[in-house]
Amino acid sequence: MAPAKSSAQKNLYSVILPTFNERQNLPIITWLLDRTFTKEKLDWELVIVDDGSPDGTQDVAKQLVKAYAPHVQLQPRTGKLGLGTAYVHGLKFAKGNFIVIMDADFSHHPKFIPQMIAKQRAGDFDIVTGTRYAGDGGVYGWDLKRKLTSKGANIFADTVLRPGVSDLTGSFRLYKRAVLEKLFESTDARGFTMQMALAVTAKSKGLSIGEVPISFVDRVYGDSKLGGEEIVEYAKGVLQLWWTT
Repeated sequence: MAPAKSSAQKNLYSVILPTFNERQNLPIITWLLDRTFTKEKLDWELVIVDDGSPDGTQDVAKQLVKAYAPHVQLQPRTGKLGLGTAYVHGLKFAKGNFIVIMDADFSHHPKFIPQMIAKQRAGDFDIVTGTRYAGDGGVYGWDLKRKLTSKGANIFADTVLRPGVSDLTGSFRLYKRAVLEKLFESTDARGFTMQMALAVTAKSKGLSIGEVPISFVDRVYGDSKLGGEEIVEYAKGVLQLWWTT
């Protein structure tokens, strides 16, 4: 009789990766994910959610599905429908009992995933979030204006909401699957405010959140998706959460 697997070996980590015009970045981030999980001997999968990229991202993704089978799947959508709904869409197809959400543009390096997993295991946290603003975390490649904008946004949200999370707008996180499903049911936020809404809602429900310092690096290829409209949306989202939580 074969020996029983440990609970750690039974875990499957599903990475949900929203993409829009990430043709150049996608092959490299996929290779890094494969290398990271293989080195750590962890079961994994990658769910690519592409919003109808006109640059050929889906063609590249289809090649990656074949090259990394059975670890990669493509679940496209017909248009640019937003970051938050991309995570909801990807979760429908993810098979893992743990969910990793991250960006496809190298802002989030897969090398931090093993640290996030170790943190989760050590404290049985419901959520582990990468933080730019605690420990030896940091931001690289941004000019002073953007750094001040990001830091100011976090200070504003922390002052108003008191969530107890150092990087409220961070989008590099590890969730227990059941926890993420319940949080999606509990909040309607689906835009750039979604990360903040999920963290605040989690705290209000008494869920545990661990933090791992990360190095955030500005994207290598392509253009940032963040603009003035998203900043206004963020400010409105903070006030709405303050009013409703």
